[in-house]
This record gives sequence, C-alpha cells and structure tokens, in this order.
Amino acid sequence: MKHAPLVKRIAYHLMCRLPPSVQADDLIQAGMIGLLEAARNYDSTQGASFETYAGIRVRGAMLDEIRKNDWAPRSVHRKARKVAEAVRQIESMMGRDARDNEVAEALEMSLDEYHQTLQAASGYLVLSFDELGADDEAVATNINLSSVAITPFDGLQKEDFKRSLAKAIAGLPERECLVMTLYYDEELNLREIGSILGVSESRVSQIHSQALIRLQARLGQWTKKDSD
Repeated sequence: MKHAPLVKRIAYHLMCRLPPSVQADDLIQAGMIGLLEAARNYDSTQGASFETYAGIRVRGAMLDEIRKNDWAPRSVHRKARKVAEAVRQIESMMGRDARDNEVAEALEMSLDEYHQTLQAASGYLVLSFDELGADDEAVATNINLSSVAITPFDGLQKEDFKRSLAKAIAGLPERECLVMTLYYDEELNLREIGSILGVSESRVSQIHSQALIRLQARLGQWTKKDSD
C-alpha cells in the first residue's frame, strides 16, 4: 500500500507517450499486479532498494499489457523502422547528426509529414526501445554519466550494452539530450518540458521520439544481435 502511488506515477509517466486508446486504469491495474509480484519476490540481499526493484517490475507489467493489446498498426512499425534506417544511413555517410529535413528528404516526406510520423511512432518506440534492454530506468541511469564507465544496474543490463547506451546518449544533439534528461532523470512530463523549452507539448513528443530513433539507429548492432 505504501508504494501504490509509485504505480500511478509510472502509469501517467508512460501515458504521455501513448495514444488515447491506452487507458490509464488498465496500466494501473497491470502495474498493481507487478507491484504484488515484486513484494513476493524481492530479495534485500541483492543490493537494490525495494522501490527500485518494484519500479522495474511495475513498468515491465505495464509494457506487457500494452504489448498484449498490440494497439500500434503495422504501418507505424514499418515507418519507425524506416526512419531509424534513414537516420543510420545519413549519419554513417555524413559523419554527424542527421537533421530533420535530411531524414524527411530521404524518406520522400515533407517536414510536416515527418514530424507527424514521429508523433505517431512515439508509443511504438517505448516498446521497441525497451526490447533492446534500454528501459526507462536504464536510460535514466546512464544519462548523467561523464564517461562510459558504468555502474552495474542491479545486474539487469549487460555491461557492454550499457557502455554503448551511455555513449549514444552523450552523443545526442543538445536539445534531444536535454529532453531525455528532463524526462527520464528529472521525471518531468512533456507539458512541463515544453514550458522550459518554450515549445508545444507535441513538439517535445517529436523531439523525444527523434532522440529514441537516433539511439535506436546508433544501437542497431544490438537489434541485430537479438535477431540472430
């Protein structure tokens, strides 16, 4: 009961990246089941606090619920993969961050269409990025690192992946890195981040999606490993 508010906090933090068809009550119900499982399985001798351990289990239960309902149309999956591949190719060729207009041109889209694609892909990216092993907790753990020497995160992530993730986060464009820091580390919502940056909530969502796509493109070797 003491940690029930943690479930609501995680649910509403996820909700701002998901479409209206995903109901907060469904996420909270799944999260409460995750919290009960955490209470049964928690082992204090492993070093992690209960809140940290429970947060992982609660978020995992919520993501499982979203996956089970498979709300994202196949077109969103395809477009998100195409965007990540375009970013990967442009950055490989140019040796620098891919710009929005370059990615849009490579995909034969207008800039508005590209931004709409980022908006639509936001929720899908929550799942696809999580499947790489880069869940919210792992991202938050790596955001403020000054080097790629990583402290183990409860033994849940491989050290070499965490080094790659930390390096990829550190290499993001300044605005994308700031959005990631404010969202994952400071746990602000998109509206609050928009107020800080002086942009709309939807624009923050686009920047967040662009950051995740860029990370997905730069961590592409891990996707290949998972499919091998």
